[in-house]
Amino acid sequence: MPEQPIINPDHIPPELSAPIQALCRVGRDLAHRIARGPLGGSLGHEVGSNIGGDGQKALDVMADAAFASALAGTGVRWYASEEQDDVVEIDSDGPFALAIDPLDGSSNIDVNVSIGTIFSIFPALDQANPSFLRPATEQIAAGYIIYGPQTALIVTFGDGVQAYVLDPDTDRFVLTDKALTMPETSTEFAINVSNYRHWPKPVRAYIDDCLAGSEGPREKNFNMRWVASLVAETHRILSRGGIFLYPQDNRKGYERGRLRVVYECAPIAMLIEQAGGVATDGSDRILPQSAPELHARTPFVFGTREMVDRVCAYHDLPDDEVSALFGKRGLFRA
Repeated sequence: MPEQPIINPDHIPPELSAPIQALCRVGRDLAHRIARGPLGGSLGHEVGSNIGGDGQKALDVMADAAFASALAGTGVRWYASEEQDDVVEIDSDGPFALAIDPLDGSSNIDVNVSIGTIFSIFPALDQANPSFLRPATEQIAAGYIIYGPQTALIVTFGDGVQAYVLDPDTDRFVLTDKALTMPETSTEFAINVSNYRHWPKPVRAYIDDCLAGSEGPREKNFNMRWVASLVAETHRILSRGGIFLYPQDNRKGYERGRLRVVYECAPIAMLIEQAGGVATDGSDRILPQSAPELHARTPFVFGTREMVDRVCAYHDLPDDEVSALFGKRGLFRA
């Protein structure tokens, strides 16, 4: 007897039902495993590193294997994972190419902070890499599963954003919002301020203006948030508004930021824009861009339109104007 749907197929485009059901089943199983914490074994210990040099935790590898196995027979031809060096072929005649970060925020596994899975789906092309190295506007679905106090699925099929919560009594994802939209205003920003000295001038000028509060040029007080989990940051911003910034900086390996276009930024950008926000690299929208290689990185700034537009405006200023602005407003200058 075939397994019962874990999510109501009436809300999913029929051709995408099989891969979405498979993603949700693995998400459900991961939620149970994560909830057991150390009772389920050591999930957060290092087991190696991926092609980008990021440390891999045990749960990263487990999640990757689980998703790849579950997607067999669902129409996914090409499977591109942040944890794999190259694209893997699953169904040779499948019409879809699926990109995935199996376990985002894995550095937080051992401290009981929300982590998640990020995915996107493209129409498959005849070749593996070109199926993903294309404008992000060609995604036909994008979403994430967040494992937190509730396990939730946030997904778009290009016509708004749907929100689901995993019901612990039935082990099924239940629709809670069929048209999720972001608040239009906010006074929250998310950035790792410990890297302040490395940031480009426009980013420092923007954050200085926020930190100056009601006495500064913005004439209002802001709150800072930083979880170090992209899924957790995105979920909060979709719920409450605000802005997330992970800029490029002058450290080796951070010249193009640290977040990957294919596995993280493209799907999050699609969700954010479908919910009424904006997603950029600090200057230009992410969605029209194509990743130059499978594991390419990009600076990433997304959130409420007014806040993101202001960051873009700071980047548009000539360097001498930003320098003058920064000289007047730089709160960290001696």
